[in-house]
Amino acid sequence: MSTHPRRLLLVHGPNLNLLGRREPGIYGTRTLTDIESWVRGEGASRGWEVECHQSNHEGVLLDILQERAPGSRGVILNAGALTHSSYALYDCLRALEVPVVEVHLSNIHARPEPFRHQSVTAPAALGVIAGLGPRGYLFAMEYLIDRDQ
Repeated sequence: MSTHPRRLLLVHGPNLNLLGRREPGIYGTRTLTDIESWVRGEGASRGWEVECHQSNHEGVLLDILQERAPGSRGVILNAGALTHSSYALYDCLRALEVPVVEVHLSNIHARPEPFRHQSVTAPAALGVIAGLGPRGYLFAMEYLIDRDQ
């Protein structure tokens, strides 16, 4: 059990700020604010804080993870398209000393674009949840909390 406060870090990558209006047939109609509020509320009901961040810039995401993850007990990450291309993000995740769960709203393996089938960041994560919509964030949060007990 960690000596850090009961806090998880929820990090979203590029274009996830457009949730609710970007391809709702794929990503659903909930906004990023809706999802973050829901996860924060569920975390609070279990006595945990969920700190949320989103950026469209790879370097900013790396800075957030390097600065904020060490003070948390785990990271829930939806890196968006960086999942498929960012070796810098992979290296950053490997350097973290807290568990990471990668989350995708859609099933990246069933998407028509072949590049989406591969996650370069998944090998640095403890687990991957894909295709379960916003509920995937809750499953990731519950897993990290239960793992910490």
